[in-house]
Amino acid sequence: MKFRTSFTMLPMAAMLATAFGAQAATNWVPTQSHRVDTSMAMESTAMQAGEPIHIAVSLRVRDKAGLDALSAAVIAHKSRPISSHEFRRRFAPTQASVEAVVAHLKRAGFVNVVVAPNRMLVTADGNAGTAKAAFNVDMKHYQVHGRTAYAAVNDAVVPPELGDIVLAVHGLQTVHMAHTMFVKAGPRTSTQARTMATTSANSPAAWPTIYNATGIPDAANTTIGIISAGDMTQTLQDLQSFASQNGFAQPNVNTVITGGQGSSTSGTPEWDIDSQDSLGAAGGVVNQMIFYVASSMSDAALTAAYNQAVSDNTAQVINVSLGECETAAQSSGTMATDDQIFETAVSQGQTFAVASGDSGSYECGGSTSQQSYPAVSPYVIAVGGTTLYTDSSGAWSSETAWSCSSASSCANGGTGGGVSSTESAPSWQASSGVLGSSSRRGVPDVAFDGDPASGALPIVNGSPTQYGGTSLATPIFVGFWARIQSANSNSLVFPATALYQYGPANESTFFHDVTAGTNGGYSAGPGWDYTTGFGSFDVAGFANFVSSNPGW
Repeated sequence: MKFRTSFTMLPMAAMLATAFGAQAATNWVPTQSHRVDTSMAMESTAMQAGEPIHIAVSLRVRDKAGLDALSAAVIAHKSRPISSHEFRRRFAPTQASVEAVVAHLKRAGFVNVVVAPNRMLVTADGNAGTAKAAFNVDMKHYQVHGRTAYAAVNDAVVPPELGDIVLAVHGLQTVHMAHTMFVKAGPRTSTQARTMATTSANSPAAWPTIYNATGIPDAANTTIGIISAGDMTQTLQDLQSFASQNGFAQPNVNTVITGGQGSSTSGTPEWDIDSQDSLGAAGGVVNQMIFYVASSMSDAALTAAYNQAVSDNTAQVINVSLGECETAAQSSGTMATDDQIFETAVSQGQTFAVASGDSGSYECGGSTSQQSYPAVSPYVIAVGGTTLYTDSSGAWSSETAWSCSSASSCANGGTGGGVSSTESAPSWQASSGVLGSSSRRGVPDVAFDGDPASGALPIVNGSPTQYGGTSLATPIFVGFWARIQSANSNSLVFPATALYQYGPANESTFFHDVTAGTNGGYSAGPGWDYTTGFGSFDVAGFANFVSSNPGW
């Protein structure tokens, strides 16, 4: 990304920083963006005032209590979703609030200031000096796992007139970044090696046969969104090849660049898995596939991509095969901002599906079970991973949890899942009884094939390559949910309440209950569990139940 920051604005930024700093003790008010944990990083040098950064400022919705009531009513099927226009009319930040934020950023020296259509996000280009002026933060460089990062060494604050407007400030740190959730098949542990001998990879076009979806219509009426980042050139070529080789018509694809064009191709396998496996599960046909492309994997860039998908309100189901440690997302304010975005999606009838993670129950590292965000958000469907076995006809035979046994072995791969340390259990999960005495969000909700040993063979960089991960399981769910939505004229809402209301009593009707396997901290068992949720779908049974029960 090119920044247009000029040297001529630096003295002004410095003067503003000094002016604001003099009032810091009494006038600054806090935001949800706090100093992040840098204990795993090596502190380097202070950032120079002119070093560029890109930020995204999130604004608080109007009438949060009203939005909470509406989203709960939509999930409970007591209210219909609202349009984007209606959301802006009732809940979006006011134009006056936006103008106040924009004016503050420009006074501090930020340029290229852009307001999102739903007024929930304001993005801008600046530097360490303008960040000091606008948010009273001091910035330092860090070395993290061989890369150079930066972070504010203190909490982000704003002047008092913005205290009730600004929710969080993103882009002030790159120590903690989201990461993809794919795992390439390769040398495994002894347990996983034995799995390799009894399972095999599947074409993304095979999911309807495996999970019993061939008898229901394809997703011709439904639009799928895919959150991605970087350069999409190769992914689009690979998707075309996949469609041609499987006899599918070329899908209607749109690419929406959010926050500037990125150049990284490191995520190409991920976006290949997401697009080809969701299309395959959807029956080879979708109304449209939209890539919402972030410029990078930073919190500011991904938040802008999430918000664009929600502001557009075109995709009925959105794939997110990404995540980060939930405590890092909480500290940076990402959780507060993105939960607000995901709740908006729920109010509009959209469903985000998110990979639960590939490090067993140890997403945050170490030996303590902590989970991945945004999988733990109460406004998304979290998808875990299984090891899949098929019979001689290629149909589903059985599944176990994609397993790992300890923090060290799980670092090499295993389905994410467990008790959230940051998010409370939503009412629809707490009331189902599956959590026992826990009051925390439990993930995942459902699971599909994720073990690289039984994974998929998407076309990556022109050639079929074997991959797994919960980033495989998630687009499988997305494709099937798009198919079911399409069969119901896109009238279905966020499915969590219905899943947890009907799931425990109908486990054998539309779920493959996964009862064996572990992710280190938790083990699979009968019914819902912290490794695979309710398990995978028997899609035909699930679709028939949905169509015959108006509660969906």
